[in-house]
Parts: sequence; structure tokens; C-alpha cells
Amino acid sequence: QVQLVEFGGGLVEPGGSLRLSCVASGRDFSLKPLDWYRRAPGQQRELVAGVAMDSRTNYADSVRDRFTIFRDNAKNTVYLQMISLLPEDTAVYYCHTNLDGMDYWGKGTLVTVSS
Repeated sequence: QVQLVEFGGGLVEPGGSLRLSCVASGRDFSLKPLDWYRRAPGQQRELVAGVAMDSRTNYADSVRDRFTIFRDNAKNTVYLQMISLLPEDTAVYYCHTNLDGMDYWGKGTLVTVSS
């Protein structure tokens, strides 16, 4: 059974940093893309960052140069390092992958940026 479990959310002050982790299980994810999405209050879910199997990355314009996505295939884990956090980064962050045409999502981890 495929499972994605996120860790690392919490409350942080503006300008602070957090690192999110997503542990994938149930399959070998080394050849699969892994992504981070987020849903802010009252808004639709949006793609934040993605990393391909060859570690090529893509980012939303709003987080480029502040967030870094990277993966450890040996641990089936994808990370999202976030710095210079802004109040508008407040959201539930979700890990995502697509396997054989089916989308899999974690339950999400809440990040709150507030003083």
C-alpha cells in the first residue's frame, strides 16, 4: 500500500525557516517524481515544488530562491527546505506523487507563519 507521510510543520515567525519531510512507502520511488503542494486558507491547492527522478527541480515563482526541494532515494524521502518564510506561506503542505496514472497524497502538515 502506497503511503506518503509528511513531517515538520509548525509555527514560525516571519523570516524564519522550516524543513518539511515526506516519507514514502509501499513502492520504490526512486524513479518517480515527488512534489510538494500547499493549500492556503480559502484558496485552491497549488504546486510549490517538484523533483524528478534525476533530481531536476521546478518551483512556483512565489517560492523560487526561498524554497529548496531535494530527495534522498535511499530513504524514499523528499524534503522541502523553506527559508525567509512569509505570512502568505501559511498553508497545509502536501506531499504528492503519481504512480501508473494514479495520484497519491499525504494527509498534509500545517505551516503557520506568524509573529
